[in-house]
Amino acid sequence: MATREHEALRQDAPGWVEGFLREIDTLEFGEAFAALFDERTEMIFGTARVEGAAAIEAFFTTIDTPLHTTHELVQTWIVDDAVILRGEATVAKRTAPDTVIRAPFTHIFYLDGADRDSGVTPRIRMLHITAGPIVTDTLI
Repeated sequence: MATREHEALRQDAPGWVEGFLREIDTLEFGEAFAALFDERTEMIFGTARVEGAAAIEAFFTTIDTPLHTTHELVQTWIVDDAVILRGEATVAKRTAPDTVIRAPFTHIFYLDGADRDSGVTPRIRMLHITAGPIVTDTLI
């Protein structure tokens, strides 16, 4: 059960989050992605460590091309220079669209502190992603 302190930290997601999730779901990378990531951005997704905007985009394209994924945001917390998202992804193979799984996820974005209060979309310095638990045999 969440304490009052934790409830007070929970907030609406910043506007850039919706664009980021949409571009991941559609694999149509554009403005949202380009505004958030640069060549210094690091991403850790499970055991994979990826560095740089182009490599992060290629990583998402590789793992998500055979899938149809829709991310649903459940909660957001903003603490100092971190944005923490909790949600659920609906995932199905493109070749078996009727076999759907729902996978919980957590994304932790560490933002460039210099951009935090400027009113512009922040740069992400590091992104940690966890997904699951999922029954991987359903997707493999």
